[in-house]
Amino acid sequence: MQFDLGSRSYDLSTRPLVMGILNRTPDSFYDRGAYWDGDAFFARAEKLVADGADLLDVGGVKAGPGKEVTEGEELDRVVPVVAELGRRTGVPVSVDTWRAAVAAECFRAGATMGNDISGFADPGYLPAAAAAGATVVATHIRLGPRIPDPEPRYADVVEEVARYLQERVLRARQAGIRDSRIVIDAGLDLGKTPEHSARLLAASDRLAALGYPLLLSASNKNFLGRLFDLDVGSRGIASIAAHAVGVSLGCRILRVHDVAATRRVVDTLAAVLQSTGPVSAPAAPARGGS
Repeated sequence: MQFDLGSRSYDLSTRPLVMGILNRTPDSFYDRGAYWDGDAFFARAEKLVADGADLLDVGGVKAGPGKEVTEGEELDRVVPVVAELGRRTGVPVSVDTWRAAVAAECFRAGATMGNDISGFADPGYLPAAAAAGATVVATHIRLGPRIPDPEPRYADVVEEVARYLQERVLRARQAGIRDSRIVIDAGLDLGKTPEHSARLLAASDRLAALGYPLLLSASNKNFLGRLFDLDVGSRGIASIAAHAVGVSLGCRILRVHDVAATRRVVDTLAAVLQSTGPVSAPAAPARGGS
């Protein structure tokens, strides 16, 4: 499976990519603004890369409900750091935004991917990505970013998400974006109950079969907390387990907070997936003479 980011190409057949999360927000559900300060933000970015991140995902507005963030505020938060990240780290940068204007400015600043949790709700998003030669992430969401959705209902969550993603892929292709620059994401927690999210994770093979790189964003998500009664600071092991399940079922991009631990999981699974030789039985222990 070929995947392109800017001028770089990756074979995702057996080696998934690890995407490090960088929040440029004062109210992130996970870090609560710990990296809002510029120095802390760039120190975090450099650590993620040192830990093995293949790319970085920068967001200036949290997905859940919260204080209104204007387009101008979002631009001020993300465009300068996107430009600086490319210079400091040398790894591809993705921008986590659903606004076409923000995405376009970030592409001009050097971002090579637009991670849009709205499912391309802004009509200018795909044209902006196509004009920049950028990669896009088509994410399923039932209502929209920052809109509470306390009682989501589906007749069959897996089939409905699969149809939605197929339709969004078609939109991207019609906008002129090549297949190698289209990613899909089931949108765990976005308009889903914990049971819906768990079902979608278990059905990653069904979604991967659509033929596009499947991004998994399960790291420290609420569904893990609610299923296992874990607060946000205690979901690390559950997140790693979710990543292992996802990779084994076809997920090929993991969006994560703990890059070091995820890198170990990904490298282990990649070694298994790449192993094609016969496995020898262990030698029988030698028996000592009497």
